[in-house]
Amino acid sequence: MQRMIFATLAVLAQASAVLLSPAHAEPAHAIAMHGNPALPAGFPNFPYAVPDAPKGGRVTLGSSSSFDNLNPMIVRGEPVQGIREFVVESLMARSQDEPFTLYGLIAETIDVPDDRSQVTFRLDQRARFSDGTPITAADILFSFEVLRDKGRPNYRTYYKKVTKAEAVSDHEVRFVFADGEDRELPLILGLMPVLPRHAMDAEKFEETTLAPLIGSGPYRIAAVDPGRSITYKRNPDYWAKDLPVNRGRFNFDEIRFEYYREGSTLFEAFKTGAIDLRNEDDPATWAKGYDFPAARDGRVHREEIAIGLPAGMTGLVFNTRRPVFADERVRQALILLFNFEWVNKSFFHGLYKRSQSYFERSMLSSAGKPADERERTLLGPFANAVLPEIMDGTWRAPESDGTPHNRANARKAYEMLEAAGYALQGGRLVQTKTGNQLNFEILASNTGQERLLGAFVGDLAKLGIKARMRVVDSAQYQSRLKDYDFDMIQFTWPSSLSPGNEQLFRWSSRVADQPGSYNYAGVENPAADAMITAMLAAHGNEEFVSAVRALDRVLLSGHYVIPLFYPPAQWIASWKRLSHPEAKPLFGFNLDTWWVSPQN
Repeated sequence: MQRMIFATLAVLAQASAVLLSPAHAEPAHAIAMHGNPALPAGFPNFPYAVPDAPKGGRVTLGSSSSFDNLNPMIVRGEPVQGIREFVVESLMARSQDEPFTLYGLIAETIDVPDDRSQVTFRLDQRARFSDGTPITAADILFSFEVLRDKGRPNYRTYYKKVTKAEAVSDHEVRFVFADGEDRELPLILGLMPVLPRHAMDAEKFEETTLAPLIGSGPYRIAAVDPGRSITYKRNPDYWAKDLPVNRGRFNFDEIRFEYYREGSTLFEAFKTGAIDLRNEDDPATWAKGYDFPAARDGRVHREEIAIGLPAGMTGLVFNTRRPVFADERVRQALILLFNFEWVNKSFFHGLYKRSQSYFERSMLSSAGKPADERERTLLGPFANAVLPEIMDGTWRAPESDGTPHNRANARKAYEMLEAAGYALQGGRLVQTKTGNQLNFEILASNTGQERLLGAFVGDLAKLGIKARMRVVDSAQYQSRLKDYDFDMIQFTWPSSLSPGNEQLFRWSSRVADQPGSYNYAGVENPAADAMITAMLAAHGNEEFVSAVRALDRVLLSGHYVIPLFYPPAQWIASWKRLSHPEAKPLFGFNLDTWWVSPQN
């Protein structure tokens, strides 16, 4: 009888443990942020890649900046391009054809309970670093700890949400979270860079370095000319070259980045064939600059590639930490004084569209849409966080008549500035209490910004505002951005169809004074913090979209930037010897799938 009682108690205890523990699905080959992965286990290759694409040749790319650091995972220095794309892999690979889905790479499977309170990765036992050393759970834990403690603020912010990290075995590692409120965390951990414990000194991780890093990716660093160029060579022994996520990708034997101090010099290099491919970001150049022999006779090919991602936000960013921009009315006035219609027509051949949202060009944008009931519920505790016209979807960025004068908006701007305590005295707009002129500096990193910023400076001068543009070299520019040592900058926050933890790094109060974040505006807004929390905790797509739109409304209402513009497509120019698949992924241009045409 006693045995039966003990047996019954044991069964009940096991049943209770099952009921109280998180409900687990089976280990899977992939994970999607919302819904299910598009590709089943055993898929042959990504649909936008050509599995038998030719291998070989070199592609040379250009950059109008410089570099002094080969470790892009730290705050210090100006990082070189290509390390994360070609040398240092993540646990899982991101599909370029889905909003946010990861497929097996170093981790061949991922195991996540329904409440997403933890994640377990089982490593592919074939995984190797480029020096032949096997990748084990110890490397994963090393990577996690060094990035959490010494990496860029985004890593520190994300990884501090992990309450426990443990090696289940040599090839299995588990991360446990305080709760399941941040449902993106399993995917964030899946994108963690995997670093070699045996080849890195954790004590010196925060120091800039020009020593080639060892990774597990398809390329090795072959040559470095500091500040001028870096060359990657394909590793013929790359352990994952036959995995489904890699078939048809990484086709060049060599990838080289050449650095140029000036954008004009870089374009001249492309025209001569020294640079093979150009992702054009200047509509004036796209409209008029390709009238040269190679473009006329077909040796250079131009195409507009559709992209399904949000355009994000490009704007002139107010550093609200500075007293000059602490008053919201001053920021609103300066937004009115930016003459987009005239600038777009005069400088950009009318090719740009005006940004109306931080998630422009997508269903996540709040522009033109009244807030739904879920949004209103989320925003309810923050009565003054959203302007009525933004809440009801009628707000639009200020429009001018397209002439250089912008008189109607200038009158409104002056009324706002008067309300903020400014007045015109002797042609100078001064603060009546102090007599100090309204003045600030716009920090720029290249002379290509001079036309746009110069026009804006000129418009401000008409109202007695003293603005000045200062161009500094790229290293100084990055250093000043890191420490928020600027009044105003031009910046782009790109976006995806699955915004998540990166929003903390951009708008969260807790990183506003943390060096190295992308919260350049200095946003410290409880409503923005709450909307990000709601976005990360969303269980379904409708909840998620409402939370993102609510965040968009809060940011727009805060007047943190002067919204600028975005291109309607990606403008890609390349020399004819390069080819790419006909199928284009949702993310648009993807160098990984291009190749050198054998006949060329």
